Amino acid sequence: MEIVPIPADSYTLGFIGAGKMAESIAKGAIRSGVLPPSRIRTAHSNPARRAAFESLGVTLLSSNDDVVRDSNVVVFSVKPQLVKDVVMKLKPLLTKNKLLVSVAAGVKLKDLQEWSGNNRFIRVMPNTPAAVGEAASVMSLGGAATEEDGNLIGKLFGSIGKIWKADEKFFDAITGLSGSGPAYIYLAIEALADGGVAAGLPRDLSLSLASQTVLGASSMVSHTGKHPGQLKDDVTSPGGTTIAGIHELEKGGFRGTLMNAVVAAAKRSRELS
Repeated sequence: MEIVPIPADSYTLGFIGAGKMAESIAKGAIRSGVLPPSRIRTAHSNPARRAAFESLGVTLLSSNDDVVRDSNVVVFSVKPQLVKDVVMKLKPLLTKNKLLVSVAAGVKLKDLQEWSGNNRFIRVMPNTPAAVGEAASVMSLGGAATEEDGNLIGKLFGSIGKIWKADEKFFDAITGLSGSGPAYIYLAIEALADGGVAAGLPRDLSLSLASQTVLGASSMVSHTGKHPGQLKDDVTSPGGTTIAGIHELEKGGFRGTLMNAVVAAAKRSRELS
């Protein structure tokens, strides 16, 4: 059966599951002009979740069945343990002319394709900074998803941050790095702020300086193209304050601990999937 292209300039987008990630994607798409709210649909029984989407101008329908019927692209953004039941209930409506997308952590393409009876599936692993338009997302295309399908989803998820394409075999490692990574950085920011307080700074000032320092350092890596080691060397003077601090981090096994955190989270992701 010939795959019908999704009309990039007029497609409708439906969310099955109207949680925070779906809201972040909808907000990003609307804010960036990728999609007007009139072309986005969802359904939810919770008044608070309905109100969140209504405030964006998104069309609220009465059921998931209606969302699928009225959408060219269907994004499953429900909890991982619910995905199978939700997809299988909708299976009769998940025809080959629809592009299906899952953002459920740990749910593999082979299972999604089997449950839906549709290989035109794309799996995306975003992370929570999607809420502020700074997600690090990775996508993997299913058996019948076309390059054009990938481009369309790349543009959609590009509205909430940056997105890369990778083989699904890397998704457990991606979970350990970018999926769980924000929590590691929150911990680092908190520790830097505590260090500032220990050195005599007021708490509010210390936390503000810590978070902005991490943001600035990240931007330096992204925007300059320099290796982080070179950037570190650029601010490390002989016998100076920075090398004294780095020496303490090295004595504490800072780099090895972060590496171990990523590996442990990736291992746990494999165990759970």
